[in-house]
Amino acid sequence: MHYEGNVIRPPSEADSILLQATVGCTHNKCAFCGAYPDERFRIKDEAQVFEDIDFAARHMTRQRRLFLLSGDALTMPQARLERILERVRQRLPWVARVSSYANARGLKLKTPGDLERLRELGLAAVYMGLESGDDEVLARMNKKATLDEMLLQARKVREAGLKLCVTVLAGLGGVEGWRRHAQLTGRALTLMEPDQAASLSVIPVPGTPLWEDVRAGRFALPDGPGMVRELRELLAHTDMRRGLFLADHASNHVPLKLRMPRDRQHGLDLLDAALDGSLPLKPERARRL
Repeated sequence: MHYEGNVIRPPSEADSILLQATVGCTHNKCAFCGAYPDERFRIKDEAQVFEDIDFAARHMTRQRRLFLLSGDALTMPQARLERILERVRQRLPWVARVSSYANARGLKLKTPGDLERLRELGLAAVYMGLESGDDEVLARMNKKATLDEMLLQARKVREAGLKLCVTVLAGLGGVEGWRRHAQLTGRALTLMEPDQAASLSVIPVPGTPLWEDVRAGRFALPDGPGMVRELRELLAHTDMRRGLFLADHASNHVPLKLRMPRDRQHGLDLLDAALDGSLPLKPERARRL
């Protein structure tokens, strides 16, 4: 397989075939993100992508999932995406699910019919970074998308019959804005109605604008108990009628895997136990991106 730059995939895609169709991210300027340092977004040579699919056909016959790398694979022209998915279907017939990252700007380029066609060819799930439901936080973090824009594209994904997986980040509101960030993010998840919501906790990455703001004292991150308090507030304001709510990423202080709405109270109880000291928090040295 031919990989260039950082290979970033969701935790739930750990056992997937990782097929790199693009390099980097079309935006790559979010203040908190160090995933693709100094990488310019580009679409990989189609012949090389097909070669990697053929390699997978020979050597990856046990994996039932495939993830399209990198940050913005769905930004590719529709015709090229269709050819890649058709090739996957032809050469990897045992693959039952194809998924990819997507952002609001890339999804805006796709019509509902485009997304439905991609679903017909095997695309099953889209991972979308909401990060925050607070437009002030989104602007401060240079997300380049508003909540309304992301809600619109999320609805388009669902209506096309694709699974929607949404990521949010505890800590982005800082010490002063944690409550507003948590409450508005929970309400945004309620409106999005994702099949899976995953909450990570911010860890500043050296070289990013957020890292520099923290070092300079312009931005104060919540401590461990503060992150847990924020996650509890977020969960309390998330009224998902179905799907999973996850906080089992290595960055989190308290792991959660909840079936919503059935397990929400159990999650709140666990977070309360962590806040009153009866459940230990993950040590800072054990947290990872």
